[in-house]
Amino acid sequence: MVLMDQILIKAQTLIEALPYIQKFNNKKVVVKYGGSAMLDENLQLNVIKDVALLKLVGMQPIIVHGGGKEITKWLNLLGHESKFVEGLRVTDELTMEVAEMVLGKVNKNLVQMVEKLGVRAVGISGKDGSTLKVERKTVNGQDIGFVGNIKEVNVELINTLIDNDFIPIIAPIGLDDDFRNYNINADDAACAVATAIGAEKLVFLTDIEGVYADTDDKNSLISVLTLEKADELLASGYIGGGMLPKLKNCVDAVRNGVRRVHILDGRMEHCLLLEFFTNKGIGTAIIDRESIYDNEAVDFQ
Repeated sequence: MVLMDQILIKAQTLIEALPYIQKFNNKKVVVKYGGSAMLDENLQLNVIKDVALLKLVGMQPIIVHGGGKEITKWLNLLGHESKFVEGLRVTDELTMEVAEMVLGKVNKNLVQMVEKLGVRAVGISGKDGSTLKVERKTVNGQDIGFVGNIKEVNVELINTLIDNDFIPIIAPIGLDDDFRNYNINADDAACAVATAIGAEKLVFLTDIEGVYADTDDKNSLISVLTLEKADELLASGYIGGGMLPKLKNCVDAVRNGVRRVHILDGRMEHCLLLEFFTNKGIGTAIIDRESIYDNEAVDFQ
């Protein structure tokens, strides 16, 4: 009897997923992959399994990944100190070389993991096909080196890969007009790609559960955040640290046409499946207005 109950629970889970599979069939979804979920082998495999499943049930996932902690590790091994200005890595020539080396290694490792699951993937950087065109970024007038501000996304290569049944996996390196290499904040790259391709969803895998109304109160997690409420929260001064630029990126993405942006705890096993295929979902959803969230799923009877 216990076994039958377990089987029925599994069946109910599949039924619950059906309307979401219908809703997002053939829709583009961008997953920004970074944080601690990239460092733990078990979590890494679970994220890749989730993305592979999204592909196999008919969605069109694109991964944009970071690698900041790995870059810092290798710079430390070289005796090179990492410096940050408002969350952005100051990138001199050595840092740029290390960043491209590390991001290239991370990129191909992710491709290998996806391919091992029987799903086709191609790893590119923003240099390939001039996918990410950038200009030099400054922070309050301060030069922070080879850090790129994306001014244009060429979606031709991304769409070609999707149309040929590949998962594009994108490393955030771009070129300026003089074809010089630039490191790009992975959050910025994910938002720019999601906006350019008209993604239905953009998902950030982070090291926190979502957005809190009060960062000191873990019971103040906000499940749904409209643009209006997000603007109020940003103006309140309660949001700080790394969440501030991330939330600003989320708001910009929704304003520029991405229907839903989600901030999830990438340390939670199968967080993508829980967000995409269950009624409750997890983390924080940033949307244009409340009615969009209310009508997210279609009825299935």
